[in-house]
Parts: sequence; C-alpha cells; structure tokens
Amino acid sequence: MSGRGIQPAAKRLFDVAASLLLLALCLPLLLAAAALVKLTSPGPVLFQQERPGLGGRVFRIYKLRTMRTGSERMVKGQEVGRDDPRVTPAGRLLRRTKVDELPQLLNVLKGDMSLVGPRPERLASLEDYDAETARRLDMLPGMTGLAQVSGNICLPLEERYRLDVYYVDHFSLSLDIRILLRTVGVVLLGEGRYAGRPLVHTGEGAGQSGARHPGP
Repeated sequence: MSGRGIQPAAKRLFDVAASLLLLALCLPLLLAAAALVKLTSPGPVLFQQERPGLGGRVFRIYKLRTMRTGSERMVKGQEVGRDDPRVTPAGRLLRRTKVDELPQLLNVLKGDMSLVGPRPERLASLEDYDAETARRLDMLPGMTGLAQVSGNICLPLEERYRLDVYYVDHFSLSLDIRILLRTVGVVLLGEGRYAGRPLVHTGEGAGQSGARHPGP
C-alpha cells in the first residue's frame, strides 16, 4: 500500500486515540462549562443541529449552547458576529476559547467528524455550492481546519472554501498535526493573530504545499 493510501487509516486511528485522550483530559473543563451554561441562561446545555458530512450525508453535530434559546436559526450566509446580541455572556467566553466545540469529540468518536477537516456548514449552504466547492464534502468535516488556522472569519468565504478544497487534495497526518498545533495558538491568541499568515501557500492549482510560517 502506498504512503498516500495508508493516510486515511492513519488519520482515523489518530482521531480515535487523540479524541479519547482529549475527552479524558478535558472532562472536568467540559463539566464546568456545562454547569456555566445551565446556571447562566435558561435552556438546554447542548446545542444540536443537522449538518452535511462526508458525501453530503446528514449528521447531528453537538456543541455547548452559546446563544439564547430560540435564536439558533440564522439567515443563510450570516455568521454570528463578535458582538452578536444573541450570544450569552457565558457563550462569548466559550466561543472565544473554543470550549463550546468540545462535545464534537463525541462526533469524532462516532465517525461523523474528524479532528481536522473542512468545518461542517448549515444544510442551507449546500444550495450555493458549485462543483468545486462541493469537493469539500469529499472528506469528513473537522473540529478545526486549514481555513480556521489561516484567519477564518478574517478571510472571504470563497478563500475559506479554497483552503478547504486544498486540504482535501493534500491532507496528511503531518498536515493535521501542524493544523492542530496552530489551533492551540488560535485558542490562546485569537483567529485574527493568523490573518495574512497562512499555514500553507496554496496558489491557484498548486500541486504541492508551500512554505509555512515558523511555529504554530
């Protein structure tokens, strides 16, 4: 089997092992965050929503609820802003630190998601996909991804899609590890810290990943 051929199996093995370890390490933090959600706003602790996964197969994603009950429905293409009034005070902290995403480790263990991959969008977004953008569905969606560590909301949507497709074409366990390391930097320093500092230089139709900036 070629090196490229074993990458999917290595990625899945890494996902399961790392998710089990992270769940064990983060369980006290997850329980504390769940208690914070419950004590500071009425409504369920978990937010669940249907999202498109591998090949467009629909699955239910898990997050800690960060918005006021009843405000989850969003206008297509409109993202939650930093000062969005629908986000609770506790939710702002959870979103800033990405702690609200920790329940997605269960999605990874179930096989619905990977630690690294294109972020799963809302089902309504599929209506606007062209053939190239739809290629981001050729891999399991991820808790973090190349776009998320390259500026994310500081980038135009089209650029985020391009980074997703690039990842689909060039994924490897080593690239996943680089993305995960920089994700730590995103959590500590914020997404804006890496705006204009892409992890890889893709170019249009690039066949090889380019130089990276030093450090995560």
